[in-house]
Amino acid sequence: MRHGKKVNHLGRTSAHRKAMLSNMASSLILHKRINTTLAKAKALRGYVEPLITRSKEDSTHSRRMVFSYLQNKEAVVALFREVSVKVANRPGGYTRILKTGNRLGDNAEMCMMELVDFNENMLASKEAPKAKTTRRSRGTKEKAPVAKQEKPVAKAEAAPEAENVSEEPAAENTENKE
Repeated sequence: MRHGKKVNHLGRTSAHRKAMLSNMASSLILHKRINTTLAKAKALRGYVEPLITRSKEDSTHSRRMVFSYLQNKEAVVALFREVSVKVANRPGGYTRILKTGNRLGDNAEMCMMELVDFNENMLASKEAPKAKTTRRSRGTKEKAPVAKQEKPVAKAEAAPEAENVSEEPAAENTENKE
């Protein structure tokens, strides 16, 4: 029985698994995004997130401990210079796994693993919905209690606004001709 044995061996010996995770973690830190199988990405998440947490404190001891896992000087430098600065105030969850479908050869589940704070598109899309939600929540509070009474009034108000809009451009056009 496998009770309490949580390590996914990934079909490899322990030395091969450690080397593979070290290489994948270095690639993730250097390139900020990698494509891999879902099982490897889940195993890598448990390997690289403690290293990123350790990089928040820039000391000789932390650098040596991270280097003992990564065995790549460029990755250690990138981790402490670039990555740790961006994740300084994040309490955890530094990586994101996005499923991309199945591989053609063996139908393995593929995914893209990336560092959360380095995806500019996702960061920009997160900022826009926040503004929408505040407007939406304020609008529902106003409409909910008095929705039945204001519907006819809103239609009556809409007509004068349309007239005002049409009058203003006409006035501007006359000013531009002068």
